[in-house]
This record gives sequence, C-alpha cells and structure tokens, in this order.
Amino acid sequence: MLADIFRLMHFKRIFIFLPFILSSSLLLAQRNLRSNIFTYISTKNAEIGVAFYNLQTGDTLTISNDKHYPMQSVYKFPLALAVLHQVDLGKLSLDQKIFVSKADLLEDTWSPLREKYPQGNIEIPLSELIDFTVAQSDNNGCDILFRLVGGTKKVHKYISKLGLKNTAIKATEQEMHAEWKVQFTNYSTPYDVVCLLEKFHQKHILSDSSYAFLWKVMKNTVTGPKRLKGLLPEGTIVVHKTGTSGTSEQGITTAINDVGIIQLPNGEYFALTVFVCNSKESLAENERIIAEITKIFWDELVKLH
Repeated sequence: MLADIFRLMHFKRIFIFLPFILSSSLLLAQRNLRSNIFTYISTKNAEIGVAFYNLQTGDTLTISNDKHYPMQSVYKFPLALAVLHQVDLGKLSLDQKIFVSKADLLEDTWSPLREKYPQGNIEIPLSELIDFTVAQSDNNGCDILFRLVGGTKKVHKYISKLGLKNTAIKATEQEMHAEWKVQFTNYSTPYDVVCLLEKFHQKHILSDSSYAFLWKVMKNTVTGPKRLKGLLPEGTIVVHKTGTSGTSEQGITTAINDVGIIQLPNGEYFALTVFVCNSKESLAENERIIAEITKIFWDELVKLH
C-alpha cells in the first residue's frame, strides 16, 4: 500500500517545493518527512490531507492536496479575517455592541455563548463575539458574524480576493446542521489554508492591531487540545483553529481538522494543516492522527536547528 501511495505522489506531483537552494540536511529532512508521514498514514482508515509551510524559508510540502476537504469550523478563521477587515476599514469596531437576541441562540448546536447568556437579548462587544466564535468555536456566534458582514457570499468573495482558488464558503452553521450534505459546500485544500495562514502571519491581510487581536484569540483556542498541540512540549505556542463534524449512521466521521501556526524552540514558525476526512476511526484516533503528524514535522524541524 505504501508503494502505491508513493506512485500516486509522483504522478500527481503531490509534493510542492518552492525554488530554494536546499542544503543536504534539509533534503534529508524532506526525505525523512516523506517516508515517516506516508508510513504512518498508510495504516489509517481515513482520507488525510496535509500541508506544511516554513514561515522563514518559504518551503512548502503537501500530501493529498488534490481534493476538496470539508472545513467544518476551520472556516471560522477566514470568517474572522473578513470581520476584522471591516474593522480595519472603519465599518465595524471591536468595541461596538452587538445585540444577541434569544432567537439567535439556537438549540441543538455547539454554543458556549448560549450557555453563558441562555436568555439572550443582550449586547456584547464584537471582540467578545469573535472570541466565542473562534477560540470556543461557537456556532451561533459564527452565524451572527456572517449576518453582520453580509452573509457567506461576502466572505467567500473576500477570501477569493486573497488568492484562495480552491476554497469555498457557501453555508452557515444553521444550514449545515439542517442537511448532512451541505457541510461539503464549505471546503478547502490543505495548501490553500497554509497559504492563508502565511498571509496572516506575514501581516499581509490585517492591520497590526487586528492581527494582534486575532493572534491572541487563536492562541487561546480551547477546542482540540489533543490535535496540533497534543504531543508537543507543554507551553509550545500554537495559534490554531479546529473543525469537527458529526458521525454518520454508517460510522463515518466527515472531518476532524486542525490548522495553525506553531512556534519552534528557536523562535521560528511553521504553518500546518491536517484534515482527517471520511474517517472510520474513533474520535480519539482521529485526533491522535493530527497530533502524530504534527510531531513528525516538529521532530524533523527541531533536529535541523
């Protein structure tokens, strides 16, 4: 099976390297990464897409980047970028009060916002609403933000202008919960996501103040502690956004995802996306897959410094 995967890799040019003159140690690291990751994922009953972006050198590496993966709540990261873009334009303010009605707080969906304000009919700062939506992955907060900026079409248009050609944002959380197949309309590729993370990190998208705000929010993300962060040393800076689907009656989990920026011990950063799609593994195993892949990259990069 591993040999078949390598043949697929060669035919579809899955690995992408930018035109840098590579040292022998980096070439060895790339070979090690290639071998270690494929050996690991070949034993898993899931479709796994991975993208890596070295935020110092610009080197990239992708695995199974030739399909669209359902993002789930990962799409709350580009949504937050779209909202903060409006803040930078002066059309919104992080301090402005957003009215949250009782009707906004839908039941039967993940919503720490509803748990904190069960009766609704309150005003909270936009900054708090973004924090609920991104750091705590609140679904009701997500849809309130979509309405605030004009809907999913406006957010899709915004990210398209950023150069994301293989990413689509089409449906709200409420729409995804209403019909199973709708979740597949919000998709991306691993490489598109690490490119967006790179643009964010290089401050090509937001003002310094908006960048600092979102960096802090994503650094304080409470969901998915066993994913990108799961096997890294305690205290490692991980600025990330998770995505989690339900499981079908056939026992297939649509998506367990985590994307983010990770700081190495030497202070350098790399971006990583891991999408685990159409998985027959357990939730614990799906999260472990993300953690193990992250650790493979971490170990190789640490050895280079």
